[in-house]
Amino acid sequence: MSTSELHPDQTLEPSFSALEQAAEWFALLRSGEASLDDQNNWQNWLAAQAEHRQAWQYVERISGRFEPIQNSSNRQAAVQSYCLANQRLGRRRHLLLGLGTLAGAGLGGWFAWQHTSVSQTVLAWSAEHRSPQGEVRKLVLPDGSTVWLSSNTALNHDFRADQRVLSLVAGEILVETAADPSRPFLVNTRQGQLRALGTRFTVRLDGRETLLAVYQGAVQIDTSAHNTRRIVHAGQQTRLSHSRIAEIAPAAPERQSWVKGIIVTDNTPLLDVVHELQRYRGGYISVSPEAAQLPVIGSYPATDPDRALRMLEGVLPIRIKRTLPWWVSIERAR
Repeated sequence: MSTSELHPDQTLEPSFSALEQAAEWFALLRSGEASLDDQNNWQNWLAAQAEHRQAWQYVERISGRFEPIQNSSNRQAAVQSYCLANQRLGRRRHLLLGLGTLAGAGLGGWFAWQHTSVSQTVLAWSAEHRSPQGEVRKLVLPDGSTVWLSSNTALNHDFRADQRVLSLVAGEILVETAADPSRPFLVNTRQGQLRALGTRFTVRLDGRETLLAVYQGAVQIDTSAHNTRRIVHAGQQTRLSHSRIAEIAPAAPERQSWVKGIIVTDNTPLLDVVHELQRYRGGYISVSPEAAQLPVIGSYPATDPDRALRMLEGVLPIRIKRTLPWWVSIERAR
């Protein structure tokens, strides 16, 4: 399933079948057209299996994030109120500047920052630079370096006389560094610190790991917890967690295509493509096991995920069902 933030408790996710049944029951009961027999049948369905109850709770949690806006009589006002609430939270950013200072104070500062108890959600909303869901943002830094922010990305920067530091709080960035031999260029994540060696590279927070892919130059990885250091060269990628740095693997150049708002695929499993689209689309997208490994070839608009889904439906033997405005299911066509 998707790695989106909208998939809570991912390791305990119910089966595709149970989730689909739960979503259909949810849609029926919220439609106002459910009969007494429907309600009794729903109760019987819930009582039949523990997985049914788990799936129902899962759908409720996800849907609860969208219903207040979806059901509002003035949806635009509801969206504005939601945004204003988030902006008010953002004004508290100055209260967290101490964390930003720690994040920019070198490897020791990174270690203190990544162990803070402050919610990562609050840190993301209080970040200096953010990109909304569904958009790619280009940012030119004071030294002339360029950073692209993928969908739902949050980033802080701290440039000083002796160093340049980015702290990635959420999402993914592509960095092109400007030359400045007197000041190292560092990227901090919760898993470690990356030092650019004249380079173009992407950094992505992926669950409890950081994915680094290098396209030009090289990047040096340092981890505080295990005193591990490794250099990743152009054409290579790796993952780092709190416990290890994974083996070096080839970096696919087409992964950079998201900076242009597109996803380029070459025999990529459908499930992986959906994972990428989910980052640009609100709500939940589920893929049946029968459709998950279908190979996808071509280019698809990441910043227009609904169009991308229609395109996929046109070239693959799949059927896309929208049970709820925020719940999309992909099944193999029969």
